[in-house]
Amino acid sequence: MMFKVVDLFAGPGGLAEGFSSVRDENGRRLFEIALSVEKEASAFETLRLRSFVRQFDRDLPEDYYAYLADGISKRELIERFPEQWEAARDETLHLELGSPGSNELIDPLLDRIRKEHPDNSILVGGPPCQAYSLVGRARNMGKTDYVARDDHRHFLYREYIRILERLAPSAFIMENVKGFLSAKVDGQRIFNMVLQDLEKAGDLGYTICPLVAGEPRNGREFVLESEKYGVPQRRHRVILFGIRNDLVNGVEGLPLGGLGLEPASTTTLHQVLADMPKLRSAVSREPDDAVNWRNAVKEAFLFAADAAYQEESEILDDVAACLAEHAVSVGNADDLPRNSRLPGSVRSNELAEWLVDDRMQALPNHETRSHMRSDLARYAFAATFAQVVGKSPTARDFPALLAPAHQNWQSGKFNDRFRVQVWGEPSTTVTSHIAKDGHYFIHPDPLQCRSLTVREAARLQTFPDNYRFEGNRTQQFVQVGNAVPPLLAKRIAEIVAGSLAGGEQDEALAA
Repeated sequence: MMFKVVDLFAGPGGLAEGFSSVRDENGRRLFEIALSVEKEASAFETLRLRSFVRQFDRDLPEDYYAYLADGISKRELIERFPEQWEAARDETLHLELGSPGSNELIDPLLDRIRKEHPDNSILVGGPPCQAYSLVGRARNMGKTDYVARDDHRHFLYREYIRILERLAPSAFIMENVKGFLSAKVDGQRIFNMVLQDLEKAGDLGYTICPLVAGEPRNGREFVLESEKYGVPQRRHRVILFGIRNDLVNGVEGLPLGGLGLEPASTTTLHQVLADMPKLRSAVSREPDDAVNWRNAVKEAFLFAADAAYQEESEILDDVAACLAEHAVSVGNADDLPRNSRLPGSVRSNELAEWLVDDRMQALPNHETRSHMRSDLARYAFAATFAQVVGKSPTARDFPALLAPAHQNWQSGKFNDRFRVQVWGEPSTTVTSHIAKDGHYFIHPDPLQCRSLTVREAARLQTFPDNYRFEGNRTQQFVQVGNAVPPLLAKRIAEIVAGSLAGGEQDEALAA
């Protein structure tokens, strides 16, 4: 059976990418995206482009690869494949859910899907998470006029539930940040309210299941830790899997009864980024010139080495010596580009099959940003410290001469203000904050002395290399940071398909 998927708050389409990639033993899709809804313009453009790509199934035209390489314009691509573009237009909706007039646009589409597919539709998505995240809540607490019950973002889940009741899908997946478990309004846990509303939704209601086996732990049983399932990133999210109550009796092996995500081997940053083309950044407010950058970085290494030597610490003496060696290496190195047309490879067999497309002529979204000279010195120190010590430095590890001008730098509030992603481990959580300055996402190769690119962040999120993000670089970073990792979404989709197929997922699904 093929399931029709409605994807709400879709972002650039991470959930849709994972679900649409699941196939049966004959290579046929088990999930077809019927409708994806997103309000942010650049994310919507990415979403619609990927919908266009799906129309070709596994046989992408050469023109698409030419577009990835900037060989043809988007207009030219669309003009050459009007039928596929029209199908993508039908599948995607640029709409802010819950806004005035939005129901009149989406409800007829939901009604048609329900009528045509009464017992084989799936609802996926998650309300925007800013109000639930620990960082977002900390920011809100600092606003003197902030009243939680008046924050509409707390209650966007009600729009999700309204649509759940209207569509009455066979099952749903609802995703949110881990802070969702502890968020409160007027002293009440939002998580408990949401769970009760989901269980009672519609005429039949839903049974909510965790995707991993285990005892109830006040909601923590619903938290998925992505790094345990092959994603090269420590991303922990709440995932609620609901099955319509009239279908539960026909399900053999709900996750609590045995069907669930199987742990995979740990995938590290090194496996997915080490073989990507090496890049340089640029110096803010200075000419974008490879020689100028090389000289600036050499000075940054020497300044950082001198700053480390002055601390009279054995560990920092070792870091300083390595910094001095890197200064020589950078000075003698060949010029690096700011972007690369080389696709690069992956040192993980499973992820290589998922990420790499051998037909690509160029790697999209792989261009560095500019950095201030003072930050180049901090990046040089931080990456070299991680290379020598094996972990990212905290604020207390930084030499005094490299400390930024933050009044509370030593208070612990800025402990990981400059954070290096370490080669031998999964990355920390890729968030939308990467769009701000990149200080939390410093590349582990000291000689590149820069923050991660959009493409590198996308690889950590397990977006395939041929997945192009539209919009400017800041918008692209936000899209990547807010998305569900497609590979994790694929594994969730396999559980959904296996559960609704009577638990025979091993026989029904193709790798």
